[in-house]
Amino acid sequence: MEDILSRFERMLGWVPQWLVGVGLVVGAIVVALFVYGIAARIIKRALGMRWPAVTLLLQRVAGPARLALCLVAVALVLPLAPLNDVLGQQLRHFFIVAVIALIGWITVRAVDMGAARYLQRFRLDTDENFLARKHVTQVRVFKRVLDTLVVIIAVSTALMTFESVKQYGVSLFASAGAAGLIVGLAARPLLSNLIAGVQIAITQPIRIEDAVIIENEWGWVEDIASTYVVVRLWDWRRMVVPLSYFIERPFQNWTRDTQSLIGAITLHVDYCTDVSRIRQRLEQAVGDSKLWDGAVVNLQVIEASPRSIELRALVSARSAPQSWDLRCEIREKLLAFIREEMPEAFPRERALISPPLADFSGTFEHDDARSPPVPARARS
Repeated sequence: MEDILSRFERMLGWVPQWLVGVGLVVGAIVVALFVYGIAARIIKRALGMRWPAVTLLLQRVAGPARLALCLVAVALVLPLAPLNDVLGQQLRHFFIVAVIALIGWITVRAVDMGAARYLQRFRLDTDENFLARKHVTQVRVFKRVLDTLVVIIAVSTALMTFESVKQYGVSLFASAGAAGLIVGLAARPLLSNLIAGVQIAITQPIRIEDAVIIENEWGWVEDIASTYVVVRLWDWRRMVVPLSYFIERPFQNWTRDTQSLIGAITLHVDYCTDVSRIRQRLEQAVGDSKLWDGAVVNLQVIEASPRSIELRALVSARSAPQSWDLRCEIREKLLAFIREEMPEAFPRERALISPPLADFSGTFEHDDARSPPVPARARS
């Protein structure tokens, strides 16, 4: 290698030494990328058809593998490159920072691949997917917390390789006091959300694809990030909520223990309504619906006002969307039944009309047989 370099120096004697050294480093990087491309193609052709997982693995590790080969090539060429002290020191420092970045990158990819491998055993596209949603929620939250910690550690380690930053950090830690208080107050929202994410992963008040009601909005938990939660609302909007919200404030979770829900349908009918006929029609309509899970169907008189009575029908479904659709379907069928077969069940206004008592005073005093008292008239 030294003979080859000496020959190149004699041939390119007119070129500055630092430019030759930089060219060697760049050439080593180009050769490393070329070698990686050839090796990746050979591996895909030899093993990709028999083991598809190998192709997926190559795609996942492509970036770190390229960087690792480039760093190996630079490490081999850098001691032989004719560089002055200043430029050589800068390239060595850059090499150290690149190694730190490579270690962090490999750690993040290893965590992602491990999480993906673990979650392959669970499916979210089934009806009874509580165990899957539990593990998906835990793994995603922990993975993002670990990714955040790895990035913070890697960036901090890389910055500490710079003398100016190191001295600043030492002086900052030495001063503590007000500076530490300011930094702590500024980082409080981030730290509180990170801690809330760990709490949610452990206690799991919410999971992926849970049906929740937040701020009078109904939707599904679409994603749980390291500091926030994305809720997919029923009209396809997205609500972004801090993680600390689910620890500090109350909310409704419709699928905490089971996906089945009971829906209520309220009707106002007249006092002369035959409730038993409406109950029979309710049972028939629910039995004919594909949305009913066969668990709950009931009709009760829950209120009686001066003008009407209030009926409440309870029906159950396998999930929150099916419960909503079932309620709308049964309400429509009951209204059609009342309109077509029981029109007397519609609420009506009743009034008792009679003359004032002053109009009867003369009749009561004179007791005229030819003028009998005027009877009260009722009209509905």
